[in-house]
Amino acid sequence: MLSYKEATNGVILHEGINEAGSVASFTAVGSSYSTHDEPMIPIYIFYSMFGFQRTGDAFWAAADQLCRGFVMGATAGRTTLNGEGLQHEDGHSHLLASTNPAVVAYDPAFGYEVGHIVKDGLRRMYGEDSENIYYYITVYNEPYVQPAEPENVDVDGIVRGIYKYQAAAQKRDLNAQLLASGVGVNWAIKAQKLLLEDWGVAADLWSVTSWNELRRDGLEVDRHNMMNPESPRTAYITTKLAGSVGPVIAVSDFMRAVQDQVAPWVANPFTSLGTDGFGLSDTRGALRRHFRVDAESIVVATLAALVREGKVQVATLRAALDKYALHDIMAADPGNTEGSG
Repeated sequence: MLSYKEATNGVILHEGINEAGSVASFTAVGSSYSTHDEPMIPIYIFYSMFGFQRTGDAFWAAADQLCRGFVMGATAGRTTLNGEGLQHEDGHSHLLASTNPAVVAYDPAFGYEVGHIVKDGLRRMYGEDSENIYYYITVYNEPYVQPAEPENVDVDGIVRGIYKYQAAAQKRDLNAQLLASGVGVNWAIKAQKLLLEDWGVAADLWSVTSWNELRRDGLEVDRHNMMNPESPRTAYITTKLAGSVGPVIAVSDFMRAVQDQVAPWVANPFTSLGTDGFGLSDTRGALRRHFRVDAESIVVATLAALVREGKVQVATLRAALDKYALHDIMAADPGNTEGSG
């Protein structure tokens, strides 16, 4: 125990490099509603790499004990904690979290999304008809501008896993759908602009707050439809993307298997981009170019998908590869270095 602070409005336990003890504290507090008839709300903050990977068995035990609360996977993503190499760079915790039936996992991009997610979590875990679940929320150590909450924001979409963040600025003959989560939304915002200005492609941008919850919903729909063929349902992501035009490009700062979770319920041609492999120590820009997840890589992946549909010539794709020097890691914008480890 490095430090301890107690007050009428809460307690802070600073346990240091002691993940096993920290999860034990989380579990004790998160189950106090039952063991002591005193509901408490634990918020456990840790390096996301050292959560489900290092203490996954303890998180499973927390589920077994019907624990409730929030676990915050800080320094998330394979490229945001870019100064600490492969040991700390997490690109797979959402996959590990998906194996725990009690975990509701989110990868939000902006503060207002976090606010709605936490509010809904408090309702589900501590309100009427409370559920035996706990929340895993990945947050990043890369500082970037937090936009104001859009007017009439789709709160239901935020808590269920996907909402349209920004429609295409213009109507064009070439169209695409960009799906991104977490810090990847920033890359997609830049890619949306490049696609329109450089290649005449109009792309809608969707913020995916939870690939895991969208998959969970899809599996529940599939199970229902198998047993109730007379009253079929439609997966939430299928409904949200209904009527959308163009290929889907799905990207995050996690490995492709995270995004691939939703592919069975996407009718459009589907391409995922992700950070498969060990992390590296370099600038954020170089790492994102290395993994082919930066804005320019999203643009090229979109054009490649349009080539496969016969709507764009291969020569255009080659021109994009050359224009952005996609083969050259050093050609990438290095990005900011704050909070880089």
